[in-house]
Amino acid sequence: MTEDDIKELRHDADGLVSYEYLANNIDNISADDLAFLIDNMVNIDKNGQFLASAARYLQAIDPERFADAVRTLAAATIDKDREHRYLSDLMTSLYGEDYRDKAASLIHTDNNFRRMYKRLYPKVDSL
Repeated sequence: MTEDDIKELRHDADGLVSYEYLANNIDNISADDLAFLIDNMVNIDKNGQFLASAARYLQAIDPERFADAVRTLAAATIDKDREHRYLSDLMTSLYGEDYRDKAASLIHTDNNFRRMYKRLYPKVDSL
């Protein structure tokens, strides 16, 4: 990432420019660049839209390589997506279409899953 890239990304208004940079440079993105992009999106994405998109994208590209980044992005999405506009798609992308069938186990082993599930299904008793 060049200094010009960093300058442009610091002027990102909502996270779209950071997300596009991530998507367009995924083949050669360094760990430091990825950390910068995530921090930038966390600071500027007000409703979690681009955080969720980045988590879904990285999960689809390489879930093992990007596991830490996906966890960080998912946690930030949970905090920002107060209207739950992006959480259901994020749940499906991260945990599969059958995530409700696995909920009892995942609630006890995955903090992000537990937090998303609780927000999406607040009236369901603990499993």
